[in-house]
Amino acid sequence: MLATLWSAAVRGVDGFLVRVEADLSNGLPCFTTVGLPGGAVREARERVVSAVRNAGFEFPDQRVVVNLAPAEQRKEGAHLDLPIALGVLAASGQIEAKSWSTGFCAFGELALDGSLRPVRGALALTLAARECGMRAALVPSANAAEAALTGLPVFGVGSLTEAAALLGDRERPRRRLPSDELPPPERPGSACAYDLSDVRGQALARRALEISAAGGHNLLMVGPPGSGKSMLARRLPGILPPLGGDEALEVARIHSVAGLRAPSDGIPRERPFRAPHATASTLSMIGGGPACRPGEIVLAHRGVLFLDELPEFRRGALEALRQPLEDHSVTVTRVRDSIRFPADFSLVAAMNPCPCGRAGRVKNPCVCPEPSVRRYRNRVSGPMLDRFDLRIELAPLPFEDWNAPAAGEPSAAVRERVVAARSRSSARLNRPGGNAGLTSAELRTLCPLGAGSLRLIESFVEGGKLSARGIDRILRVARTLADLAGSASIEDPHVSEALFYRGYADP
Repeated sequence: MLATLWSAAVRGVDGFLVRVEADLSNGLPCFTTVGLPGGAVREARERVVSAVRNAGFEFPDQRVVVNLAPAEQRKEGAHLDLPIALGVLAASGQIEAKSWSTGFCAFGELALDGSLRPVRGALALTLAARECGMRAALVPSANAAEAALTGLPVFGVGSLTEAAALLGDRERPRRRLPSDELPPPERPGSACAYDLSDVRGQALARRALEISAAGGHNLLMVGPPGSGKSMLARRLPGILPPLGGDEALEVARIHSVAGLRAPSDGIPRERPFRAPHATASTLSMIGGGPACRPGEIVLAHRGVLFLDELPEFRRGALEALRQPLEDHSVTVTRVRDSIRFPADFSLVAAMNPCPCGRAGRVKNPCVCPEPSVRRYRNRVSGPMLDRFDLRIELAPLPFEDWNAPAAGEPSAAVRERVVAARSRSSARLNRPGGNAGLTSAELRTLCPLGAGSLRLIESFVEGGKLSARGIDRILRVARTLADLAGSASIEDPHVSEALFYRGYADP
């Protein structure tokens, strides 16, 4: 007897459909799974046997072969327990499979008593089912709310017995449609608990933070310890525009695969903020491993990646960021596979001016030897520094600024200006996103310069301070400054300010 049904698996952060074929034949009783199963899938036979028996069914005393197609794609995860168990029951004639085998996609992890446990990556699995034309998905009850975000009709079940009853048309559990009690948007997370009104002084840094948010530009802050670098960076998500519908689903899918979402979480609205420790390896930053999990830059997709104490990170981990910062994606190549991850994020970094952090102070000055300072700064390569559109130096906060009675401008007010600037940029480009994503061809078309701006840029190029790529970065920042000012064209002050934030003095 042969039974066939459908499930899904995850490759990177995307799902793909899996055809589960269960065949029963006479011979020495055994249970074999083929089709490049991972470790958790190979162990499914033990869970399936116990779950089938404890759910009140009989496990066939025959030779059982389960094939997972396509055979050349590796399948990882315990979510294939449920379709394997249903396939065995259908092949043995204990449930009727004809009415549902072509339109349903099923997944879920089985406990030994036959109950269903939630799985990670439910959003990616259900999206794959929807894109491949499945009519509905059969999922654990705990994953039903998450799976319903895709728009595919979803049946949430709590056990193998309930799943078998539904597919045998003996009874129908409650059906969850996309519009049926969908979870509300997520409440603002911890990132939005930080408000810019908490920041005293540092007007230059606040302005740079606003420009970074409005255009999606990379920002480097250099300053002594306690000057507010980390405090400012953690307030960046609070002034960023909320995620759009497609962006929210994209972010939710990535975090679902990574296991960072509770099954009951709703649609995310706040952009992700990732702050890995300085000891992070290249693998943890980029992604990879046996199951090719997403790394920190992928988890920061559509949000912010904050690297505190930038020179303390491993050189290889920093250099690995250079290509994703340009391409907004990263390709992880392994012996068995090559997977492309989305990685469109804003990089914000902070560092001290020297090992002791007191360089440039008049009182309590730096005591670091010059070779030590040079070695410290050389930990971040020139090409990596070139990826930062905005570079600012923070001074120690004066006591009178700290003791000022008036609080700074709140995040809500800054966010309104940022959203307005992003709206202008999106209308001009006919796509969401900031000016940091402008291509060279779009820069020439959308960013014409006046004679004064051209002469100013030419002087920096002839002085050896500005490369061709640097010109593009200056124009992107200048375009953002014009959007913040509500100007249709780039004016000379916008170019001058962009050059200033790039870290250039007069030529």
